Amino acid sequence: MEIRRLTREDLPSLIALYAQLSDRHREMSLPRTEEVWDTVLKDDPNIVYLGAVDRGRVVSTCYLVVIPTLVYGGRPFGLLENVVTDAAYRRQGLAARLIREAAEIARERGCYKLVLQSGVQRTGAHRFYEQLGFDGDRKRAFVLDLDEG
Repeated sequence: MEIRRLTREDLPSLIALYAQLSDRHREMSLPRTEEVWDTVLKDDPNIVYLGAVDRGRVVSTCYLVVIPTLVYGGRPFGLLENVVTDAAYRRQGLAARLIREAAEIARERGCYKLVLQSGVQRTGAHRFYEQLGFDGDRKRAFVLDLDEG
């Protein structure tokens, strides 16, 4: 098992893994994913895809964005999204390793905080995140779905 930054070559198995996260992610095609990677993601140093890779297949992942700000002395913050582990690989500590790696990258980049969003119904995941040091009571996220209405 290898923990590393993901590359374009990982996209087919990353798409398959995202399909386990939500049915909304089943819409992403490989050509569209490659287009987004090539034009937006590959050269942006503030976007980091991490993965646990087993025999060439991404089995756990998270996505870190380092966001510049004009507060806290101009220090950025990190946003962690799309934490998912293949059902067959859960409870092996992979997501915890990836989140810790993302937190370390955020620290190295000077981030003053790391924010993680999670679906309100995922109470088991919330307990897991709290065990890793995240505070689920400190802030509240509000979502405006731009695909609706």
